[in-house]
Amino acid sequence: MVKIEELRKNYGKFQALDGMNLDIKKGELFGFVGPNGAGKTTTMRIMSGLLSADGGTVMVGDVNVTAHPTKVKDKIGYMPDFFGVYDNLKAIEYMEFFASIYGFYGKSARKLCLEMMDLVNLADKENAYVDGLSRGMKQRLCLARCLIHNPELLILDEPASGLDPRARFEMKEILRNLSDMGKTILISSHILPELAEMCTNVGIVEHGKLVVSGTVDEIMSRMNSSNPLVVKFEEGQDETIHFLKENPAIENISIRSDKVYIGFQGNSMEEGRLLGDMVRHGAVISSYGREEGNLESLFMQITGNEGE
Repeated sequence: MVKIEELRKNYGKFQALDGMNLDIKKGELFGFVGPNGAGKTTTMRIMSGLLSADGGTVMVGDVNVTAHPTKVKDKIGYMPDFFGVYDNLKAIEYMEFFASIYGFYGKSARKLCLEMMDLVNLADKENAYVDGLSRGMKQRLCLARCLIHNPELLILDEPASGLDPRARFEMKEILRNLSDMGKTILISSHILPELAEMCTNVGIVEHGKLVVSGTVDEIMSRMNSSNPLVVKFEEGQDETIHFLKENPAIENISIRSDKVYIGFQGNSMEEGRLLGDMVRHGAVISSYGREEGNLESLFMQITGNEGE
């Protein structure tokens, strides 16, 4: 659905995008994650045809956005991080205004607008004034307006920004429902855990480049492979540690509380062989495996901010 290759963008001497590559399949709910200033919003604006690129290509479906930015408008629904709502308009009037932009008028337009408001749980706010809605309701109203023309791709820049916990939960549920309906969704955030539980795939961007992408489990597994092995011995700990120190593949060994931490860079097959060697050497082991990191430490590790 979306394919970005070697995308580049400079703002004067500042390089916002430095060869960005991104591949999003049809029907994915893709989380675009990175610290503020990493290049997420710039990428989304170029994808939406709102900003020109300095190099590279962006394909949305069969449209080359970098060559023909106006042709992508019918395919996407774009919700910026700072959205516009108009005071002194009722919610239904706001929706009908945007419906008219896409050529919908009269009773059919009102019916369509009400259906979109119902989809984002605003069916009872038809006659409420926009400026009287909560921030969460305004976010959902803006999402409803993005759906009016039935776009293939939704591009949502920090849609949960500034929302309270309940409003965040409601937004996540709506996005899951839209994904289940077959919409392709790109959603950005600077908080990995916020997206991890609902996205089918995530991509982490830093300094204008995609650093890593895949499911959260795949990324966690890939990054955790550099973490130490954690072993709990029932018998034979001292003898096994002495044996392990002679193994050139072991980088370091430390003991914390009742567990032994082994610096070992081998793959899963080599981990299995090491376990077999320890058991044959007389060790009785009750637990064995890589130390698991959490999503916060994973994000900091990938973006090069560990320990700062």
